Amino acid sequence: MLKKLGLAATVLASLTLSGHAETLKWGASRDIYSLDPYSYGDSYTLSFLNHVYEGLVRYDAELKIEPALAESWENVSDTVWRFHLRKGVKFHDGAEFNADDVLASLKRVSDPVSPLRGNLPAYKSSKKVDDHTVDIELSGPYPLLLNDLTNIHIFDAGWLKNNNSEKPTDVGAKIEGYATYNTNGTGPFKLESRVPDSKTILVKNADWWDKSQSNIDRIEFTPITSAATRVAALLSGEINFTENAPSQDLPRLQAQPDLNVLERTDLRTVMVGFNRKSKLANGSENKFNDLRVRQAFAHALDRDLIQKRIMRGKSRTAGAVVAPEIPGYTPELDTTLKYDPELSKKLLAEADATEFPFTLVCTTDAYVNEEELCQGLVNMLSRGGFKPQLDIAPTAAQAPKRTGGKADVYLIGWATEPMLDSYSILLQMIETKTANAGVFNWGGWSYPDIDKLIVQASTEMDRTKRLALQTEALKMVKEEIVMLPLHQQPMAWVMSKKIDKIVQLPDNKPRHWLTHFAK
Repeated sequence: MLKKLGLAATVLASLTLSGHAETLKWGASRDIYSLDPYSYGDSYTLSFLNHVYEGLVRYDAELKIEPALAESWENVSDTVWRFHLRKGVKFHDGAEFNADDVLASLKRVSDPVSPLRGNLPAYKSSKKVDDHTVDIELSGPYPLLLNDLTNIHIFDAGWLKNNNSEKPTDVGAKIEGYATYNTNGTGPFKLESRVPDSKTILVKNADWWDKSQSNIDRIEFTPITSAATRVAALLSGEINFTENAPSQDLPRLQAQPDLNVLERTDLRTVMVGFNRKSKLANGSENKFNDLRVRQAFAHALDRDLIQKRIMRGKSRTAGAVVAPEIPGYTPELDTTLKYDPELSKKLLAEADATEFPFTLVCTTDAYVNEEELCQGLVNMLSRGGFKPQLDIAPTAAQAPKRTGGKADVYLIGWATEPMLDSYSILLQMIETKTANAGVFNWGGWSYPDIDKLIVQASTEMDRTKRLALQTEALKMVKEEIVMLPLHQQPMAWVMSKKIDKIVQLPDNKPRHWLTHFAK
């Protein structure tokens, strides 16, 4: 029996936590990009690294913010927050956690070359008050600092310096360093070994400051990119957990007497992004700068077919770039343009873009049923008067094309993490690209009127007024088809019935310090 408790879904067969040690054999659809959490804004990698590193604050089992490495905090002024750090915390190498580590981590993540600098948009500076007190100064009043800090992992300052790692690495730019392959966190698990694209092994941190609710003493994280192979591994017992079970195999997996299946809709919205520079990657004129061409693209898509056939009825069709659970969403944002391939052709003709050729860049390992989805999009767009070419490969090969503005059209998923607020996508994807905004504005668009609303929202401390500004910006995003949302993707976790407690939240992040095996 599956039970839902608020936002969390858990499997409970026993209420007694035993000391019996277990190995979690985690079969993943892809590998993480790096062991450096600052190397790329990839929520999957950051989710895994939550087992090793921690932030000043974190989300609890109801997605509410709670203390982590900071015990408490208060506002010293409109622009200064004071954090009181937890005492007695040790890094995995035995070093004591203190204020110097927070300062070094904030300096590193806010470095101009940091891929995660956009996750701290209002950060200005930090100051050590004493060994266990830090002041963070912001560029102005800002309501979402705690949300931001949930995903800013804290490093040991001495470890960074001793290993020449005070500068962040960058997956997109292929800049590696010691932190790419090594870790030293404060979290519930520590690294034993890693072979990229093969296996990463974590072992329990017996000196973790928090009280563990898990009896897992070892996590074997194995990327299995083939869905069929991953299912076979579940059936044979080679793995005992995956957070990415293929939709087409769920009936068979649900019928297995020794497996449990947990399903729900993800917060992640999968959407289409458009190159908006003057030229496409091949040097030809970019017709996507004409709104009629983007409208034609939308009218060419049969969303019912996508939902019922490609996604097996498991996805939620979306007209908004954020899920209904995300602050700033309204039902009015969730309408979609009707499927009408003839209208698509008409709009293309009006824009002098009949049989407009472009390349759709997709990955094989990032989103649910992505290969089938992308092939379906190509077929629909062809019937709608476009001339698309599909470029599909693993994320590692496609990431430089997308981040480097070399993708004509691409898919991207966004769950508004770590903020869990619509300001996340507005700041990081929609706003004009600058040093502090538009980190994921890969298409190079610029809408000054939308930017103005985003900037206003960034300093509005009244929540109702702030969300009204963000909703207005989202309406403009929708009207201009800056991004074209497709759906909130489904999530399906499959695990051995020996697991008697697990927490599943709509952010699709396993939290295995809360996972428990029956004795």
